[in-house]
Amino acid sequence: MQSYNDLQSQLKTIDHKSYPLYKSLRGSYQFPKYILSIDHVQGDPFAAPSDVRVTVDAKAAGFPAFAMKDKLTRTALADELLRNFAAKVNQFNFKAKGSGKSGLISVTHCGQEVLQRTACEISEKEITARFAVGFPANGRTINAKELEKILFEYLPQCVEQSFYYKNLNAQKVKEAVELAEDQQAIREKLLELGLAAFVADDSVLPRESGISSKPMKQSVKFVSPETMRVTLELPHRGKITGMGVPKGITLIVGGGYHGKSTLLNALELGVYNHIAGDGREYVIADETAQKLRSEDGRFIKNVDISMFINDLPNGRDTKDFSTADASGSTSQAAGIVEAVEAGSRLLLLDEDTSATNFMVRDAFMQKVVSPDKEPITPFLSRAGDLYEKAGISTILVAGSSGAFFHIADTVIQMDQYEPVDITEKAKNLCGQFPIMQETAKPFVLPDSHRVMEKDRNGAVKCRDYRSGEVKKGEPERLKVKTLGVDGFMLGKQNVDLRYIEQLIDSEQTAALGLLLKYTVEHLVDGKRTISETAQWLEQKLEQEGMVFAAEHGVISGGYAIPRIQEIYSCLNRYRV
Repeated sequence: MQSYNDLQSQLKTIDHKSYPLYKSLRGSYQFPKYILSIDHVQGDPFAAPSDVRVTVDAKAAGFPAFAMKDKLTRTALADELLRNFAAKVNQFNFKAKGSGKSGLISVTHCGQEVLQRTACEISEKEITARFAVGFPANGRTINAKELEKILFEYLPQCVEQSFYYKNLNAQKVKEAVELAEDQQAIREKLLELGLAAFVADDSVLPRESGISSKPMKQSVKFVSPETMRVTLELPHRGKITGMGVPKGITLIVGGGYHGKSTLLNALELGVYNHIAGDGREYVIADETAQKLRSEDGRFIKNVDISMFINDLPNGRDTKDFSTADASGSTSQAAGIVEAVEAGSRLLLLDEDTSATNFMVRDAFMQKVVSPDKEPITPFLSRAGDLYEKAGISTILVAGSSGAFFHIADTVIQMDQYEPVDITEKAKNLCGQFPIMQETAKPFVLPDSHRVMEKDRNGAVKCRDYRSGEVKKGEPERLKVKTLGVDGFMLGKQNVDLRYIEQLIDSEQTAALGLLLKYTVEHLVDGKRTISETAQWLEQKLEQEGMVFAAEHGVISGGYAIPRIQEIYSCLNRYRV
């Protein structure tokens, strides 16, 4: 490893020379309080900025043991440090002058949720921060003096003020770590108490706007119905009260604009920890919860949807169903089956974004079209079996069909953003308004054994063990281009993730792109099932983080670890 004096000398040597000579700076340099690593250098001042990494010795950083004791606390600490670092760096952004991206210092912008990110990772031995720097130039000529300002003047201040405990607000660090431990305690108590979710009293569920995830100011605070209120004892906050949503089938109803979808949205994002002041920091859902909807035009490969759809007029096998252009009903059926395969214990659905014919068939329609002529077994007829026989709960928002009242174990009415437990009232009304029960075929859990493999030309294809059917893909050069939160390009293929509503950060999407690329290049062997592939990837992420999927073993900032549910969703939408 070279010293920071060596870096200064090299900067003087290449000053005012051709921009590509910046590449000679790649490597690691020992500074007085950290190691600076230049991992990738941009090709010209208008290209994507260079990848830079700072490594601080954990012992020298001086953080107390309570913040470093396990993955949970280290993730919370990393999130707090990253937010501090981004604020400090922003003071020096573009202060170094030049062409194109010269002087840019780019650090991950964190949202309301706490995610495990490559931008800041903490181990027992070290703290690593990854960010991007636009190496300055005049035209395409190196301006080393401006880069020297960044690396020797601006950056040391930011690092020392962001990653050394003595220079931080100790109370804020303590609060961030303790909040994470309280949130984890609630997750554990959900399992103990037989709850699918918890919403604390005084939570702020509405958001600032449709394009902002920040809490709405002066909004109605959440108050639990007395019949559903539970009290939890947390390790730091102490007693907290709120609405406990029991396992089983929960129906959320109410008039338009009264907060039904707002509550469901808070629950679907309750799989993540939230920062203090978010309003939803004590809204906690089962960590395996999955939001599902219809996805017209979705690609489906070798999925057993026979639980919901059988006896298609064209004779197609629904135990091994594939289509390049799914209908609303087949896409939602496949989504639920894939969620079961991914280990989800809680399904979240909104009637507004579901396929109507998949969800329910009323009595009149059953009379007009007899069950033996209808290939769809509606969700209404399967939700009870999913819970009773597979242990999978459902929380459903409904606004038009009263049939769902007949299967609900719990009914919550949202009235001007206030929840009211109307379960007893609803059950009484069900007796007055009986529905025609549709007899469903015996419940059998889906059994998919999908395997990805390559043909002689290196193209990826998908085969089902039982049918032997093969779907072929064209060989292509694999590069990943992230398209925001909604998806990415892998080679020439667009992987569409816009309906995976629990993806909340483009860095999660970027990580999924890199994981899929690694899967296609290294894991497709004709033996490993998609389920085994997803579990293998989750285990590697747990052990090594994203670095295992990076080329040459060096990862940049800009990635956030996704849940296994989103990994499954990504693998299932890759068209092979």
